[in-house]
Amino acid sequence: MAVKLSNATLGQLPGDVARPTYDRSKLTPGILHIGLGNFHRAHQSWYMHRLMQQGLAQDWAIIGAGVRPYDEAQRLKLAAQDHLTTLIELDPSGTSAEVVGSMIDYLPVTEGNTALIDRMAQSDIRIVALTVTEGGYYIDPATKTFDAAHPDIVHDAAHPEAPKTAFGAMVAALRMRRDSGVGPFTGQSCDNLQGNG
Repeated sequence: MAVKLSNATLGQLPGDVARPTYDRSKLTPGILHIGLGNFHRAHQSWYMHRLMQQGLAQDWAIIGAGVRPYDEAQRLKLAAQDHLTTLIELDPSGTSAEVVGSMIDYLPVTEGNTALIDRMAQSDIRIVALTVTEGGYYIDPATKTFDAAHPDIVHDAAHPEAPKTAFGAMVAALRMRRDSGVGPFTGQSCDNLQGNG
């Protein structure tokens, strides 16, 4: 019988499935990640989880976010399982499964990205990380330069208080942090892009 993943069902999982040993209710956020795909969940989220398993980084829990309407479906799925995910590793010697508990919330997608901007503006968020794929960086494929004429970018420039893009939301949040005397967050691109350093 399949067990629906949640905090309440962790004890019902098979014994060979690793699970959080830390008290997830005591975690506080430090990272907000935009674009919560498989890469993030199998890497940054897992690395933070491993630190938490050692009693470290309890104030670096992850809040997920997206800027596109289709991100809402993912938010609902993750909320239904208390933001827990399962990392399955396959190798020639066998398969292992580990429940990762470093994510504690996922923001709703709102008009003008207000929830995202407001959360990034809070002082407890010290890193804003992104995995938004190459399309999210608005690089013109022909010229390999920033496409300032893209309709989303034009919108963000005209309406900085209600941006459509992740970067527009980041700029709005940084402006709020500056205006309220809160220091900036670190921006961290996790995408594999040509010329990304």
